[in-house]
Amino acid sequence: MSEPSPDPETENERDIELMLQVQATSDHQVFRELIERHQSVVIGTIAKMLGRASEAEDIAQQVFLRLWKARHRYQPNAKFTTYLFTITRNLVFNETRRRSRRKESSLDQQQDEYQLEPPTQARHQPDQQQLNAELREAIDQAIEALPEKQRMAVVLRRYQNLPYEEIAAVLDLSVSAVKSQLFRARHTLRESLERYLDS
Repeated sequence: MSEPSPDPETENERDIELMLQVQATSDHQVFRELIERHQSVVIGTIAKMLGRASEAEDIAQQVFLRLWKARHRYQPNAKFTTYLFTITRNLVFNETRRRSRRKESSLDQQQDEYQLEPPTQARHQPDQQQLNAELREAIDQAIEALPEKQRMAVVLRRYQNLPYEEIAAVLDLSVSAVKSQLFRARHTLRESLERYLDS
């Protein structure tokens, strides 16, 4: 028999209790418990935002390092996850902008390297398996191509199941603005994935 899912309110109270303890004592073991409670969610969010799981762990480490450094300024005015996702948002948006600048400067070089590569032989996969893999990749690429606030709203809503109110707090928007961001994102994603939806 499966265990009942934890109560979000109780979980939030525990997070705040741990963070206030970290603030008061700078106890690394207590902070380790906070990391263990949220590490997978932070890594998953970053991976979806950036489209690359390989870099997600490094940026997640930066998130928790920033949380540690900010422990003396922490105020339990909102849900702990709101505070944590706000730090995550800032680091992800910084990384997105850094990548964008790097991509512009290295685009010509990438094109030259691509032209020099010999053609690779196509792997033989079952049609359905290949289609599923293509669809997953297309969804990830479509999400990655969204403007950063729309992308963050989609990831927090679709993959982390956050309520509109918490997404609004993380993105520093009104609830109606979050709903508008999600509406525009869904419309763009439908257009991007049209050929898969039709088939």
